[in-house]
Amino acid sequence: MPPLTRPDNPGLISLPPRTAQLAAETDVLVVGGGPAGLGAALGAANAGAGVILTERYGFLGGNATAALVMPLMSFHTQSLRREKKGATTLLPTDHGPGEPVVAGALTTLLERLVREGGALSPSLQTGYVVPFDPEVFKLVALDLLDEAGVRFLFHAFASDIISDHGVREVVFETKSGPIVIRARVVIDCTGDGDMAARAGAPYEIGREDDGLVQPMTLMFRLTEFDHTEFAAYVKQHPDQWRGVHGLWDLIRKAAADGQLQLPREDMLFFATPHEREVSVNSTRVTRVLGTDVWDLSYAEWASRRQMRQIGAFLKRYVPGFERAYVVQSGVNIGVRETRRILGDYQITVEDILQARKFPDVIARSTYPVDIHNPEGSGTLLKRLPPGEAYDIPLRCLLARDVEDVLVAGRCISGTHEAHSSYRVMPVSMATGQAAGVCAALAARLGKPPRAVPVSDVQTELTRQGANLRGTQ
Repeated sequence: MPPLTRPDNPGLISLPPRTAQLAAETDVLVVGGGPAGLGAALGAANAGAGVILTERYGFLGGNATAALVMPLMSFHTQSLRREKKGATTLLPTDHGPGEPVVAGALTTLLERLVREGGALSPSLQTGYVVPFDPEVFKLVALDLLDEAGVRFLFHAFASDIISDHGVREVVFETKSGPIVIRARVVIDCTGDGDMAARAGAPYEIGREDDGLVQPMTLMFRLTEFDHTEFAAYVKQHPDQWRGVHGLWDLIRKAAADGQLQLPREDMLFFATPHEREVSVNSTRVTRVLGTDVWDLSYAEWASRRQMRQIGAFLKRYVPGFERAYVVQSGVNIGVRETRRILGDYQITVEDILQARKFPDVIARSTYPVDIHNPEGSGTLLKRLPPGEAYDIPLRCLLARDVEDVLVAGRCISGTHEAHSSYRVMPVSMATGQAAGVCAALAARLGKPPRAVPVSDVQTELTRQGANLRGTQ
């Protein structure tokens, strides 16, 4: 049976007023424990602020662990290398893993993950991405918060935000009833910009012409995958696999047999730290919005049926998958795009493709414009100039018309096209760390985040190991 659908003529019911327990007060409140929230909490705590982080699940990691968005995508520059026959390919610059342009809290996380056996360092072998184990990620994230002195509250869904005499109060729905946490500065790391929107910040959703957003994807892990057998197939059919995606002929055969009907045109796999395991990024649900409960319910229903199709297709048609089975799917579907909060500056696709620099830079990125077709199959990919990175200015984290609320992660201020680049998790962690530093300084000075000198934010970020080349 399909999920409940949106009522045609929904009736409205008045709810009675209620009271909530004041649970805590703090300098900085971080709402959301994904990569942006981890960066924000660590940035604020390391800048000397008292920090509370809240998370709706019982674990940290956000899309990295709840939605199994694996791996962490590349944050390294690229350069042109001329092959023997004259073909030109893009490879990371210099030597080793190229030039990483995101550091700071991300470096701390990755070093710990690798040391715990929960990730592979970025290299040519990994495609300059970071395969990780989501269970180790959860534990490492907890350890980092503990060591930084960050307090946290799990199983707390943020439902509202209010202003009370110069401080912010966020309302959480919990098993203990509604509670409130009071903070000098709130950082919205919900991904959807929930708190900034509730506080009155303007926002945009989707493409300018029709409002459609990038599709959602339920990711899952397969185990008992025979890499050697699959590699032999790829060697025999080099036209069927390019890097991490392909199998076009087998997909067409399965479709002709009536065994596979998907809106995605290929299979996309990523390695994990485990030899006989692969992460599958191949479901696609279009024309749905992650801030709409009806759409989310439908997307979960549709994507899990797609996952079943894909699992059966791989076992029947693809060498190396004969014994493979789904060992884990995301707790929830992965949402690429919802609200983009309008800030004091809106980063554009031109800023990205021209590798633009800003005097108020607080993070950098090299990830390409990567737009999954909001209407169906196909993905648009546009890379930065070789060896270049673009800056993200502090103004993108400052929501218009709102004080004492910062945004970080994929909901920062940018256009639909630009969002497809800065939405990835390493960049989200970097903007989170910057928001955390700005919030901590604002709380210390007793000023709104806009009044904090950007040079102070940059100095503290640099002290924390962030990569802001050329700002100091």
